[in-house]
Amino acid sequence: GNDVYIKPENLQITGSFKVRGAYNKISKLSNEEKERGVIAASAGNHAQGVAYSARSFGISATIVMPEATPLLKVTGTKALGAEVILHGDNYDEAYAYAKTYAKEHELTFIHPFEDEVVIAGQGTVALEMIDEINDLDIVVIPIGGGGLISGMSSAIKQIDPKIKVIGVNASGAPAMYESFYAKKAINSKSVRTIADGIAVRDVSESNLAHILECVDEVVTVDDEEIAAAILFLLERQKLVVEGGGAASVAAIMQQKFAFTKDMKIGAVLSGGNIDVQMLSVIIEKGLIKSHRKMKLVITLIDKPGSLMRLTDLFKNANANIIQIDYDRFSTKLSYGDAQITIMLETKGVEHQKMIRGLLEEAGYPFTEEV
Repeated sequence: GNDVYIKPENLQITGSFKVRGAYNKISKLSNEEKERGVIAASAGNHAQGVAYSARSFGISATIVMPEATPLLKVTGTKALGAEVILHGDNYDEAYAYAKTYAKEHELTFIHPFEDEVVIAGQGTVALEMIDEINDLDIVVIPIGGGGLISGMSSAIKQIDPKIKVIGVNASGAPAMYESFYAKKAINSKSVRTIADGIAVRDVSESNLAHILECVDEVVTVDDEEIAAAILFLLERQKLVVEGGGAASVAAIMQQKFAFTKDMKIGAVLSGGNIDVQMLSVIIEKGLIKSHRKMKLVITLIDKPGSLMRLTDLFKNANANIIQIDYDRFSTKLSYGDAQITIMLETKGVEHQKMIRGLLEEAGYPFTEEV
């Protein structure tokens, strides 16, 4: 019962909003600073924003990325002309190394979110949204380090204070969520989420101050909710969005905040640089959860014709077999038995219920993996 508008920053030239802040910052450097070059620490999106912007101004860029950064983001950054150094288990360790490296080599450090000029660049997302839809009721924004929501919420509240601003944290990286309600910086001991772009452990106190001033509410979404939003956006909107970028849509889909009918809600898809292997896992799990695939483990008597009778059952049920594994050597099996692991393509809840009924009627012991 609402109009939901999506701001597809995943379609930006570098795949995320980060190029806005990086370009704004680099454009304002002195000639001397440009000659020395720039350095940044990033899990990927800020890296590509800095690399693209540096190349645009003809200056050198060095990017320090965590060792576990998806290959897509590493190769994308190198392709834009930057030197990439892989260091540390997470963003915060890469950041500490980059700061030291910057001092040693006299490079200008471009912070991904704790910089007023960078924040101002990110705030242009809000200007464009309000310029296009000037009567928004709510704007939903993902939160990592807080640069995007600081810039956007500041712009929104100055233009139209009635617009409600909702921030979204990944529950596996809840530092800003906890800090917002405690009204003081609370760092996380560790972070773990599929939304690597917003997996920030430590809170920026300056950005927290912006958020406390301009943001109305902060909510969290877990990895299952994020994955469901990624799959929804892929299927229904034909948009490839990374975990952090899908967090805003996840919050709307799961009704994490209050809204009434006939509201106009804006959601920022902050980035689309998702690792292809992660996307594959999300799609496969999503198909199982939406009852379009089912995985069964079935025990058979190991003799000629047993497997054919089982597959005939699935044929009669109009279920397509897409993967099958036959194991007669497991120590968990009785002698003379075999275990079949089978993946089926199915047509929803009722179809799967019918298949279970046919297996039970035919006397096949089975378990289902979900």
